[in-house]
Amino acid sequence: MIPAELLRQSRIETVAQSLREDIGDGDITAMLIPQDRISRGHVITRETATIAGRAWVEEVFRQVDPRVTLQWQVQDGDETHAGQELFTMEGPARSLLTAERSALNWLQLLSGVATTCTGYSRRVAHTGVQLLDTRKTLPGLRLAQKYAVTCGGCHNHRIGLWDAFLIKENHIAACGSIAEAVREARRIAPGRPVEVETENPDELDQALAAGADIIMLDEFSLEDMRQAVIRTAGAAKLEASGGINSETLVPIAETGVDYMSIGALTKDVRAVDLSMRLDTSG
Repeated sequence: MIPAELLRQSRIETVAQSLREDIGDGDITAMLIPQDRISRGHVITRETATIAGRAWVEEVFRQVDPRVTLQWQVQDGDETHAGQELFTMEGPARSLLTAERSALNWLQLLSGVATTCTGYSRRVAHTGVQLLDTRKTLPGLRLAQKYAVTCGGCHNHRIGLWDAFLIKENHIAACGSIAEAVREARRIAPGRPVEVETENPDELDQALAAGADIIMLDEFSLEDMRQAVIRTAGAAKLEASGGINSETLVPIAETGVDYMSIGALTKDVRAVDLSMRLDTSG
């Protein structure tokens, strides 16, 4: 779970950066519009989507012009259909148009992540597995994307390198053994979860003997995963990783592993198609 204050600070900073790169020293096209003109507008989705990113949209308009008011018809996590209105806005026309692209960029991107996660999570709902994101996020947007993952019914792996141990092949080689790596992790941060990546049943047994909390099964065959579930017998949580795609998703989930980590939840995101229109009747 992402700490609320960490997420809030990240949102303020990343929205500010997105506005700096878009507006620069001023929106010269918006200057065509009379400064005192007030307009209304609305945003719709052109396709089925799971919504995520309301707070980022609100932050965009707050930073551009706090006089803009928004009225939402959806919540984060809601599933919507093509043509559905997501929210309306009212305020200075210049401000609405200046904020438009950045606001839609955030909502399109994060809703794209949430929509992908909804599709994945729905396919394995008959199992007990939890689908996890990874650190394969767009640079600078990790917390936003990890938030969107939860809107789509999936779950967060560690946030970064600081909140949990994930001992991989090179860490093991540098420490000398799985046992030594786990022992050192317990010494450095006794309360932090310790996960060990394994590549074969022998390494699985070593990680179990060392007392790892979570054991990653990297590129294990389906049969080896089934045997790992039996061998572990609840002594540690098991996480499948590698080679997970639309064809392998369900068979892997049905082996009985606890988790599946999937980089595609965030790194291959496709933005949802949204559209904003101003009301020109007035």
